[in-house]
Amino acid sequence: MNIFDYKVPDIEEEFTTLFEGKSIKIVRIVSSDNVEPKEYCQDDDEFVVVLKGAAKLDMDGEIVTLQSGDTLYIPKETKHKVLETQKGTLWLAVHF
Repeated sequence: MNIFDYKVPDIEEEFTTLFEGKSIKIVRIVSSDNVEPKEYCQDDDEFVVVLKGAAKLDMDGEIVTLQSGDTLYIPKETKHKVLETQKGTLWLAVHF
């Protein structure tokens, strides 16, 4: 699989699990520019890399702007939501 071989969804985001092990999950996320902000509060830590594009998140009340090459660590049980994304934003998310 080539991580850059994807189609941009018309709405929301597309999640593709690339690898899942005992205590790790690696996911490719492709975002449209029409994302409904929904809150997440996960039981595991998450480390994300924006490989292409840009996004704005609300991380427990703090606004975070990410662009290509930016990384973000989201500790477990931290409330967060994607507020907006550039069409075709490509993420790599590692849950552990």
